[in-house]
Amino acid sequence: MGMNVANCPRCGKIFVKGFAEVCPNCLKDLEQQYDKCLKHLRENKGTNINDLSDATGVSIKQITKFIRDGRISIMHAPNMFYSCEVCGTQIRENTICEPCRMKLVKDVRNNSEDERRRMEQEKKDTQMSFKIKERLQDRHE
Repeated sequence: MGMNVANCPRCGKIFVKGFAEVCPNCLKDLEQQYDKCLKHLRENKGTNINDLSDATGVSIKQITKFIRDGRISIMHAPNMFYSCEVCGTQIRENTICEPCRMKLVKDVRNNSEDERRRMEQEKKDTQMSFKIKERLQDRHE
C-alpha cells in the first residue's frame, strides 16, 4: 500500500495527504489567519470584509472561504458580505445570489426541455423512416 502524497495547492511542496488538503506549514498559517480574523471580529463587530482583510492581512478570498466553510459566522456581523461567484453582487449566504441561482435553475430547466424535445424529434424521425421503408418494401412486393 503506497503513501498518498500530493503537492500543496498553496505552496507547491510535496506532503503526505491526510485529513488536510494543504501541507502542515500552510495549515498552520491558515489557522493563524483564522485566529487573527476571529480576534478582530470579536473586537470590531461592525467591520466589513474589506476592513477585516486590511486589519489582519488575510485575503478577502481566504476570509470568504472561512465564511463559506462555516468557520466564521457572519450572523452577528451585520456589515459582513462577500461576493457572488457569478456576478459579484454582495451576499451573506450560499455561493451565488438569488437572481443568479434563479437564472441557473431556468437554464438547467431549458436545457432539460431542449433535450426532451430533441429526443422526441429523433423518435419521430426514426418512426417516419421506418414507415417510409415499409412503404417502399410494400411497393416492391
